[in-house]
Amino acid sequence: MRVLLVNMPWSPIDLPSLALGILKRSVDERVPGASATVLHANLEFTDWITSRTEFTADDYEYYALSSYFMGCGDWVFSSALYDDPSWREAEFTEAMRTRLKKSRIKMSHELHRLAPDFVAEIAQRIVDEEPDVVGFTSTFQQNTAALAAAKHVKRLAPHIRTVMGGANCDAEQGAALHRNFPFVDYVVRGEGEAAFPELLNALATGESPAGVSGLCHRTDDGVSTVNAMASSPLPPATILAPDYSGYFERLASSAARNWVEPKLVVEGARGCWWGEKHHCTFCGLNGSFMQFRSKSPDVFYDEIMELARKHRVLDMYVVDNILDMGYLSTVLPRIIDSGYDLRLHIEIKANMRRSQLRTLSDAGLIYVQPGIESLNKRVLDLMDKGVSGCQNVRMLRDGAETGLSISWNYLHGFPGESPQDYEAVIGQIPALEHLDPPVDLSARIAIERFSPYFNKPELGFSGLRPEAHYRFTYDLPEEELYDLAYVFEAPKRGIGETTVSALNDALALWKEHHADARLTQADLGDRIILVSRRRAFDWRVMELSDPFEIAVFRLLDQPHAPASLLRKATVRVPGHTRTEADVDALLAHWQERGLLFTDGGHYVHLAPSAVNEDLLRLGFMRTAHAAPAPDSPPESDSGAERGTDSGAQADRDAVLA
Repeated sequence: MRVLLVNMPWSPIDLPSLALGILKRSVDERVPGASATVLHANLEFTDWITSRTEFTADDYEYYALSSYFMGCGDWVFSSALYDDPSWREAEFTEAMRTRLKKSRIKMSHELHRLAPDFVAEIAQRIVDEEPDVVGFTSTFQQNTAALAAAKHVKRLAPHIRTVMGGANCDAEQGAALHRNFPFVDYVVRGEGEAAFPELLNALATGESPAGVSGLCHRTDDGVSTVNAMASSPLPPATILAPDYSGYFERLASSAARNWVEPKLVVEGARGCWWGEKHHCTFCGLNGSFMQFRSKSPDVFYDEIMELARKHRVLDMYVVDNILDMGYLSTVLPRIIDSGYDLRLHIEIKANMRRSQLRTLSDAGLIYVQPGIESLNKRVLDLMDKGVSGCQNVRMLRDGAETGLSISWNYLHGFPGESPQDYEAVIGQIPALEHLDPPVDLSARIAIERFSPYFNKPELGFSGLRPEAHYRFTYDLPEEELYDLAYVFEAPKRGIGETTVSALNDALALWKEHHADARLTQADLGDRIILVSRRRAFDWRVMELSDPFEIAVFRLLDQPHAPASLLRKATVRVPGHTRTEADVDALLAHWQERGLLFTDGGHYVHLAPSAVNEDLLRLGFMRTAHAAPAPDSPPESDSGAERGTDSGAQADRDAVLA
């Protein structure tokens, strides 16, 4: 049996598909007589479109990721899905005229008109490979491209079985896709590395696929039938390492080789140990299975090393939703001792200690996404994040000290939040300008399928509708779109536009001045020297020599309330005569000078220890926190947590086809 796995646009071009890498290995090792190859149609598209238009790396990134909540990438390929180069152009233009620049709308129309030609060519390429089964992965904005290719393949060669899977096919989404697009023979919902080989074995032997968990298939008379989802997730020992054969070779011959530095994608765990206890209210990641499970330290370490040796690539995305804390004492020390100068991206919890962050840095996990999302405890409690604003600021401070680059987003729009929750932060942002700013301006949350806000209307969002872009992309009734969609419209909740504008003005200044801002402290034992270079504060050097003040400042390494500071400082400096009023006055003085952040009655100091990392990071930060891309609207309801995402995270969720 010949199996062809296809990675359509808009899958990221700087990463191989983790999903298809795992499936290739699962087919080769678990299906007797079968072999699988991967067609990197995203790279094929890059070469195809750059030979016809002025298309750049920034354009690809825009349609792949940046425009996800507006659906621009999926709309581009809807013309190929519906065999109409002018499919709903007027509706797209009307919806986007206040959200996109004219140049972006023009390019979207041009790509829309060209997409059917590319899909026709790639479908012929697929058929020419003479596969028995062709599988398409669909995550983020791959859905219409994958559907269009499946439709054209079926038209050219009805005998080829078509299969779809991935994050866009989980649970009811997969069932809706299967019943509305009859040219898709099978849809695998959930984790595919077990279900897909089971399906192939059933096809090879002529057995019924009725026992394949999560599978959507058709009866002899064409009726869509949906098997029950698996009752539990796959144990980590059964999750295979990916086989990325062919990706780097294809990239080397593509125009994209001049655009990107390729990275490997590795996976140590699935699910979220925090989400098992406290599911963040806005988060739709993990779909059907939140249960956290991780590979053994030996297995994960060996996979990382083997991939690095085989492909001679040191940059990696670790796509786990959250770090297995056990890896801090198992996998990471071995990476440190390996001699490999790895550079890894990882998602972590914002309450990690400085010593733990140092371990991350020493192991090369220098790009971290700690899920900060807000600097106000009350709003963070509405999210069920389990951290405070002071803890999040401490993460930014300690990340700067340990040489980490922190990627985070500021979100708003939570039911129950108030302007006061934001005003308290806005006034303190000038003091934070030496720390990593959010990657973009604040975004109003989107309602995602599988999130508590989607599943529990009593939390504040009812009457949900699929986002508007689904309506001008698909020719389906709204009840079907409701099952197909991942992102939903909802009435605005929380703060109004006046507060949003004030917040974004402050964040924009933070981003603008970050690269030139500096605040450090050197603790010399009998005194602490602070050095500042921030536009809102006119002092440059400050010395703390009073023993009581030194004790209080050291205590403020961690968030403290004033009463707790006084009690603990009294133990450290017995015999002092300071009162609680004196502590309050000291805190107020330090806050005026931009040394402290306060939230929820607690305070934390803002000064990283003076180390070399901040100088080494300066050039990187000047680029990473430049002005927003010109296509970004100044403030749009399309925004939501974009870290969730990264292309690698989406790819991890796409385990099938």
